[in-house]
Amino acid sequence: MHELSMRVIFLFSLIVLFASSCISNKRITYLQNLPGNEPIELDEFIPFAEYEKNYILQPFDVVDIDFASADDELTKVFEFQGSRNMRMGGAGMMGAGDLFFFTGYAIDADGYVQVPRLGKIKIAGLNEEQARLEVEEAIKAYFKDDVYVRLRIGGIRFTALGEFSRSGTMTLLKHRATIFDAVAMAGESDILAKKNKLFLVRQYDGGTKIHQINLNDRALLASPFYFIQNNDILYLEPMNIRQFGRADNLSSSLSLILSISSSLLLLVALFTRNI
Repeated sequence: MHELSMRVIFLFSLIVLFASSCISNKRITYLQNLPGNEPIELDEFIPFAEYEKNYILQPFDVVDIDFASADDELTKVFEFQGSRNMRMGGAGMMGAGDLFFFTGYAIDADGYVQVPRLGKIKIAGLNEEQARLEVEEAIKAYFKDDVYVRLRIGGIRFTALGEFSRSGTMTLLKHRATIFDAVAMAGESDILAKKNKLFLVRQYDGGTKIHQINLNDRALLASPFYFIQNNDILYLEPMNIRQFGRADNLSSSLSLILSISSSLLLLVALFTRNI
């Protein structure tokens, strides 16, 4: 009778352990037609949701400003010494996104950039094209001929935290990028991540909002959060089973637990027989 109860306990332990380790495909599969949503069929056209297509520049952003005119020597006066040469020759030595940090113009806390000769120009609160026109208007006073100004942010910078293959701040060298571009760059999350609870921290003019995104949901393609923006922060939560170990060593952890359980049951059986 005692031996039978030991077997029952052992089988029950196995069932609990394996049940806790089972993860439904519905929790790890991207872009599903989830219940309660209008199904989106294959090859169906999905219009983009309304979103702020033109990123609004904010304090502490870094922008690249370049000038071109018939008088090349004069345009050099309006650039920091050596920045043009660094842009042309330094891209091979470091990531192009990082290069903008060294050669670009930082927007200060009050929203201004300091441009040689031109002084402070306020561009925070404007999109790239509006900011470009502001700088172009300021420099025209020094030129008889037309002068062209190029102003752009140094790619889309975002920060990935949590259950990604790698975390940290990264740069997508695109003018427009999707949430899946960011997930791919950060390393596709393992099976122990809550893909239905990706938190997106987004900077707005004067503040911040936290949004929750479901990567399992096909309706995300029509969401305003399908495209990421500069300075977004992505945080991917782990599942509760994460306490047993990472995806790559979960089987080892379960094997260890089962070995310890078997040893304890054997010791209990031997001890009770000797009583």
